[in-house]
Amino acid sequence: MKIHKEGTKILIYEIFIFSIINYLSYIYTHEYFSYFVTISTSFIFLMSIYFFRIPNRLFERKENVIYSPCDGKVVIIEEVYEPEFYKDKRIQVSIFMSPLNVHNQLYPISGKVEYTKYHPGKYLVAWHPKSSTLNERSTVVVTNDKISILFRQIAGALARRIVTYCKPGDKAISSNEYGFIKFGSRVDLYLPLETKINVKLNDKVKAGQSTIANY
Repeated sequence: MKIHKEGTKILIYEIFIFSIINYLSYIYTHEYFSYFVTISTSFIFLMSIYFFRIPNRLFERKENVIYSPCDGKVVIIEEVYEPEFYKDKRIQVSIFMSPLNVHNQLYPISGKVEYTKYHPGKYLVAWHPKSSTLNERSTVVVTNDKISILFRQIAGALARRIVTYCKPGDKAISSNEYGFIKFGSRVDLYLPLETKINVKLNDKVKAGQSTIANY
């Protein structure tokens, strides 16, 4: 396991700030209160480490497979109209990430990054039906010689920053990292109608390992 680069600064700040808080509570407050402060700040720091963790995983990268772009639970599988890029009907598969899930995102397929766009927005809870169009979000489209799919990072009520590392023209390699969302959030995939979906509602999936669909 390693700590994601997005968490490095936050953890350094926490060490600095929590050290000062603990020192001041030890000097100026009652002994038992200082114990409470130490336990509380230690818990927050450990939870931060847990949130920014990146587990060691092996990726098979099979052909004609659409892998999960993130850890989480499948909350939507339905046919919808995709208005931003394709402007036609697609199968939407949405994966909700709780604050306890690993929060980096991986390319679901290999190919070429055809399109990226960041949208500022609101911070509705990630499972809200309108979060796909109203929340802060970032869209990526990857195309290869067999398929083109769109996947969208969506910020949740706690998230305040989406990071997308790729840009149009980049080479996408299945299960390589392309982004990160801080705290509770969601990722939507928009797949061609003929795609064979291999997950069902409430399934728990792992980034780069669980098969969302075949094409």
